[in-house]
Amino acid sequence: MFTSESFFRRTWNMETKEYLKYIVEEIHTTIVATVDDEGLPVTAAIDMMDYDNDSLYFLTAKGKGFYDRLIKRQFLAFTAMKGEDTMSSVAVSIRGKVRDLGHGKIPELFKKNPYMHQIYPTEESMKALTVFQIYEGTGEWFDLSKKPIERASFNFGKVEIRHEGYFIKDNCIGCGRCLSVCPQRCIITTRIPYVIEQEHCLHCGNCLNTCPVGAVVRR
Repeated sequence: MFTSESFFRRTWNMETKEYLKYIVEEIHTTIVATVDDEGLPVTAAIDMMDYDNDSLYFLTAKGKGFYDRLIKRQFLAFTAMKGEDTMSSVAVSIRGKVRDLGHGKIPELFKKNPYMHQIYPTEESMKALTVFQIYEGTGEWFDLSKKPIERASFNFGKVEIRHEGYFIKDNCIGCGRCLSVCPQRCIITTRIPYVIEQEHCLHCGNCLNTCPVGAVVRR
């Protein structure tokens, strides 16, 4: 049976490594959120300096509050964007677990990111740094430069991806009200039940609010 979930799976168009590569090589600087001792969010600008098939790597100094929050929570979230303006931008968001790898990978990261020598110019000053790895998590790609918009989800490490979004159940009556309020016109109406094209959906919720028979659900 053709379902919204199966359509979502078929439309992914990049491997996880490609998303991670894009973050490092095309965007590089991200805005990372951690949580403090009072449970409140704190943000910091952090460069993602390297990647492999299923993880990202970055540096921080052990004397920073950011380091303390990473050690205590072992989790972060970030969003990275590239584009001249809103309608030409790509955003990639990640939520994931982190671990401290120590000093060993620092020479490799400095070689790949030579500007770091201007910030920490001596071997002695580099001792303040440690490497963190984001080794397990989920991510979302959101491309506003495409018409209609393009959205995709990905995962890395051992975590399983959770398909979030709006889906249409079998009790759809094909009335067309959902399509009439969809800003991206991303609902397939050539069959009943209708199918929401997940890779173009804004997650605005208009379809859920307008369906007269409750056939739209949020998962």
